[in-house]
Amino acid sequence: MKSYDLIILGGGLAGMSAAVEAGEQGLNILLLEKQDELGGSTVLSSGYMAFAGTDMQEKAGIIDSTESLLADMTEVGGRINNQTLIAEYGRHQLETYQWLVDHDVEFRSLEAVSGHSVPRGHIIDPHQAIQSLYKRVKQLANVTIYFNAPAKRLLKNAEGRINTVLYEADGEVKKAIASKGILIASGGFAKSEELLSQFAPQLKGALRIGGAGNQGDGIRMAWEHGAWVKDLPYLNGTYGFHPSAAGKLKSQGLAFYKGAIMVNQLGKRFVNESISYKLLGKAAFDQPEQISYQVWDQTVMDKGVLDDPLYDFELLKKRRLLYKADNLEELADCIDVPVEVLEETISRYNQGVQNGEDPDFGRKTLTHNYGKPTALEKAPFYAFESTVAMLATYAGVSVNANAQVVNPYGEPIPGLYAAGEVTGGFHGAGYMTGSSLGKAAVFGRIAVQAAVSENAVV
Repeated sequence: MKSYDLIILGGGLAGMSAAVEAGEQGLNILLLEKQDELGGSTVLSSGYMAFAGTDMQEKAGIIDSTESLLADMTEVGGRINNQTLIAEYGRHQLETYQWLVDHDVEFRSLEAVSGHSVPRGHIIDPHQAIQSLYKRVKQLANVTIYFNAPAKRLLKNAEGRINTVLYEADGEVKKAIASKGILIASGGFAKSEELLSQFAPQLKGALRIGGAGNQGDGIRMAWEHGAWVKDLPYLNGTYGFHPSAAGKLKSQGLAFYKGAIMVNQLGKRFVNESISYKLLGKAAFDQPEQISYQVWDQTVMDKGVLDDPLYDFELLKKRRLLYKADNLEELADCIDVPVEVLEETISRYNQGVQNGEDPDFGRKTLTHNYGKPTALEKAPFYAFESTVAMLATYAGVSVNANAQVVNPYGEPIPGLYAAGEVTGGFHGAGYMTGSSLGKAAVFGRIAVQAAVSENAVV
């Protein structure tokens, strides 16, 4: 049985950020990855990271601040997200952005996405990010990664501290000991029908497109030792996926954040399209047959962003996933909704835009507090059939500002840390795009620093 300073469970962005941080501090590290490759949910994500006050924003002339970022997070989270975690994110977000840049993670561009008051969605290629961190890990002789090595259980020592991991490798059950701590960075449970049926039965029928390894292993292991859990009542699917997304191509488009509207199969709007797409997912899932359509005109089409994971409308067109028509009558026929209803819906929406007041749902912006809607009147017109997918769970074990897993009384469970999607409490009732990858990198590093500090004090 081998002994390490720190054992990390999972090789997504949280786990890899922790591995690099710990390795560069000279710790002896073991990272156990369940799958045969790194990445987890990270590489299935759209690649947005929420940072404020960066050099990229400055060059683009965008005025932003940590205070504005945290205010948006809190508002989108329904003001029930853990403010201690939000504040800690704020303290470390800009430093973490620079740390990623210094480790050759490439930030390609900026967009305003769900929950943003200004463009602060810093876009990475998730594969490139993981591989850059992996490249650094391979330069560190003190960091070991085992693939196809799922962790099974955590064990306590005689003093009640969690210090041992049972894991499988090469067909055998093995043990490893950690002197400074064990970090759970194993992702959520988007692929566990058992846990989804327990905590999100309302999402039965949503597409299942999460990472194959996301079975809730980390939550179970922490729960066994008394971990509290947060945000489970707020589980929602992610809106904007084409019904074919359960296959190889996970096509997604969020044209409503560029000015499209959402209509159901009756041809009627049913929601304020500027809110968090998690909440949009909830509203869309309540529609007939759980199918709706994003409808837009050429003005919105021209706002598409090439190679953007959410806004590349031309790519959706190339994949033959868009309906295109010269007038609304033809478009209504394409998507099989009553033409007179669709025409009335768009006429009423356009009138609201011109009057500066949406009479039905109060839409005032494109997304959150950013951007102004435009009337849908310039032909041709487009429609994108959309549904809800279970991509990530954004709920899980409760942690404190040091990324220590805590019990129902808020007391740290000795030796146990968690970061990334496996944790709860950070997002609250909604979700701001970019905050998931952001918290993975921020709290992955915080966990390492806390483990070092805790043991230094002892």
